[in-house]
Formats: sequence, C-alpha cells, structure tokens
Amino acid sequence: MALELHQQLKLTQQLVMTPQLQQAIKLLQLSRIELIETIGQELESNPVLEEASFGDGPSPDRDGEPDESQLPTLASSELEKTPWDEKAIQEIDWREFWHEDNRSSVSAYSFEKREALNYENIISYTSNLAEHLLWQLQMASFNETERQSGCLIIGNLDQDGYLRTSIEEIAKEVGCTPKEVEGVLKKIQLFDPVGVAARDLRECLLIQIDYLGINDPLARELVSKYLKYIERHNYQALVKVTGQPLKEIVRAIGVITSLEPRPGRIFNNEGTQYIVPDIYVYKVDDDYVVSLNNEGIPILKICPLYRDSLKNGSIPSSARDFIQDKLKSAMWLIRSIYQRQKTIYKVTKSIVKFQRDFLDKGISYLHPLILRDVAEDVGMHESTISRVTTNKYVHTPQGIFELKFFFSTGLRRDGDSDVASYSVKERIRQLIQAENPASPYSDKQIVEILNKDHIHIARRTVAKYRSLMGILPSSRRRRPVI
Repeated sequence: MALELHQQLKLTQQLVMTPQLQQAIKLLQLSRIELIETIGQELESNPVLEEASFGDGPSPDRDGEPDESQLPTLASSELEKTPWDEKAIQEIDWREFWHEDNRSSVSAYSFEKREALNYENIISYTSNLAEHLLWQLQMASFNETERQSGCLIIGNLDQDGYLRTSIEEIAKEVGCTPKEVEGVLKKIQLFDPVGVAARDLRECLLIQIDYLGINDPLARELVSKYLKYIERHNYQALVKVTGQPLKEIVRAIGVITSLEPRPGRIFNNEGTQYIVPDIYVYKVDDDYVVSLNNEGIPILKICPLYRDSLKNGSIPSSARDFIQDKLKSAMWLIRSIYQRQKTIYKVTKSIVKFQRDFLDKGISYLHPLILRDVAEDVGMHESTISRVTTNKYVHTPQGIFELKFFFSTGLRRDGDSDVASYSVKERIRQLIQAENPASPYSDKQIVEILNKDHIHIARRTVAKYRSLMGILPSSRRRRPVI
C-alpha cells in the first residue's frame, strides 16, 4: 500500500490563553510583596509607566471597593482588537490617568549640600554561632594543628550546637591522633555558649553542670542514667530506681530544666516576619465593612511625555510603534492590578458573609467552608478563589488570618450544623489547658468529652489534631502534685 499525502479540513475548538490573560492570572496569585516587586520591575522596563502621587490613581468608593470609573473607558476585549492608530488614541479617555500641569516629567536635580548618611548607624549585623566560636578560637592559645581541628569541629556543628561528626574523622582529616582532637573538643565545649559541640544531650547537660559548679549529686545522677524517665515524666520510676522521695526528684528536675538543652538556639537569627494585611474588615454598628489596604502599593499612571509625542506625530515610525506597544502593555498592567484588587475585595466580602459568627464570637464559631461555596456566591471558578486566597491576609476584629484559614472541612454534629475542624482543634486545646496536670486527659477521654458536646470524632483524629498543635501525649504531660 503506497503512502499518499492528502489535505483535510478539520474544525476544532481549544482554549487559548492570551499573554494578557496570563498576566492577569499571574498577578492574581502574587502575594503583596511579590506584587510590589513586579510593579517595580515594570516601572523599570516600561518607560510609558510612572508612579503617581497619592490620589492620582484609582481609589475605592465609600464601601472600600475599587472604582471602575477611574479606569480607561475601553473594555479589555476592545483594547485587544482595537488598532493603535491616531484615531484610537484620541478616543481613549486619558484624563483619568494623565493629569495636566505645567511641570516637567523629569525631576530637577538638587545641588544642596547634605551630610552623607553614616551607614554604620543604620545597618545592623549579628554574628552566627560559627562566627562567634571562630572568634573565640582565634583568641585562644592553640597551635596550628589544634586550630585546624577546632575549625573542623566548629564547621560540623548543627544549628543547635551539637557536633555531627566523629572525632576519628576529624583526626584523619587533620592528620593527628583522636586524643589530640578530643583535647581541642573539651576546650571548645567551654566556649560561650557553654555546652556547645556536645555529641548528645547527656554530655551537653553534664558540661553545664560542671561549668556552673552545681553541687547536686541527684541532678547529676538523673542526667547520667535516667534521662529517658525524665523525658516521659515517669516520676514514679525515678523514685523507685533512685530511692529518693518524690519531692527531691521534682527539685532535681527543676535544676536540670534550668539548663540549656540547645546551646546554639540563641544564635538562630530567624527574625520576626511581620505581616501586612491585604484587606481590613471593620465592624461599624452592626455590620462589617471591607476595605482594601493599598498602602505601599505603587499607583501607576501613563507618562504625559509619551502622550504628547504620539499626538504631535513628530517621532519616527519605529519609535511610534515602540511607544504604542509599551502603551498597550501599560494599559493591561493597570487593568490587571485593578481586577486583582476587585477580586480580592469580592472574595473577602463573601467570606465575611459566611463567617459572621466567627467575627462576632471567635474561633469556636468558625463554620465549615469550601472553595465551591464562595465560588458560587461571587460567580467565579474555584481555581480563581484558590489563587485569590493564597498568601493573602486579612485583618479582622479576631486578629490577622490568611484567607485560606476560613476554608476548612466540617465534622458531623448531632442536631446542629457541622462544626469546622479549626473549632474542634480550639476545643481540644481548651480542654488540655484546663486539665489536671497530675491526671491529664488521654485521647480516648477527649473523644468522650467531645461526644457529650455532640461532636463525633475518632481517637486517631484527636491524636492528629493534638500533634498538629504541638501538644504532647498524656503520658508526657503528666506533672506530679507535691
């Protein structure tokens, strides 16, 4: 059978995402910081765009929603198909983005003599654990071989300050004996913070006991032999194996808990991450008002200089095509940012409607909510709701929460509506906080208490929620009563 080439006409439909649509979707899922960085990049790459002063750009109406009347009059579909000729440019209502004045768009240079900033006073720097130890190593009296061993010891410490390699490996690398490395290690373990470079918790605590001069034989014995009982809070076993009364055991454990189990913790330079909410929810009388937080987000407008260049017609055709292309890109960016803000506003307003009890009474009254509920309420797709609620934060009378916080599955409840999983976690946390330390609730007992509240939950689910909240099991929460 011979192979032949034929032409065939076939009609198909497919979804094509234009670059403008891709840009709008990308902006929608960006966090506040990422949006500001993206706008900054566009300001650098697009000469048609410039940052407006406060009040020049689109502002919210009385309800806090962005006012669409302050955007260009061309719809997005029209903007896509309209030829960018002189006639089309004249039909656009530029007054909303261009503010006529006699000032030049180029800022004047200032020749005023000012004192330069002293950067030593405004730049802060904190050393990490390795740098702090290396500085002490340089100040100590070590020969070259010992100094190399010390550098390798410090370089193999984890963030908690524990040594994560063997003495034999360090000795082999330096070319000395393990005994010599052990001598260097003993000296480094007395550096600040004391107990650093220990190989396990037992050694770390014993070093601190010796250095601080704690003369407590019982505390030393507990650390040396019975750390596993201390970890499990098995006080009766400690009384049995040591022959000491419970009061003395509790006293010695108090001494041990005053020591630092992780010497390198104070050098973990994890600064506090402050969250700037994207939207605010205020209670005014008996209603909640939603307001966008546009502070810090640059307001964009079109540079008048390029408008005049297009109107005069005195520029070459190549430059004209370039300006028209950048103008089209700038218009789409402004509209995409506006659409992003308006979508966040609509979604937040819908969440407020569903979670009014939470705003009034707290986390215990959080209702189960899924993306589909909000999507149907605002007339959008679930994927859009998912993008909007990612890395977006709202300030409410109950605190600052990520928008995704308000979406949770529900647990069955007799004779009433379902209860959100966050509310169940809060109930478990309250029960554990109010329990008797000498006889804490087991997971099974918590299940029985929740069943009395008509909340049906499995024991393994209680254990899962407790673990997610960082709460220890009942055997490790037990405290003796003296």
